[in-house]
Amino acid sequence: MRIFWTFFWTFLLVNMVTYVVSSMIGAAYHFSTGTTLAVVATVLILLIAQLIPNDPVHH
Repeated sequence: MRIFWTFFWTFLLVNMVTYVVSSMIGAAYHFSTGTTLAVVATVLILLIAQLIPNDPVHH
């Protein structure tokens, strides 16, 4: 379920950013570009979450 919600919010936010940026630079909005970037961003987010240690820090 964690992976689904991560992809869901990443999908929405990346497509929103892609739409806004393409409007600002005068380019055409492509749904496939936003979706591809969302998949890549989701994989990176999940990979980074796995690499961060979850153990408490000992002083």
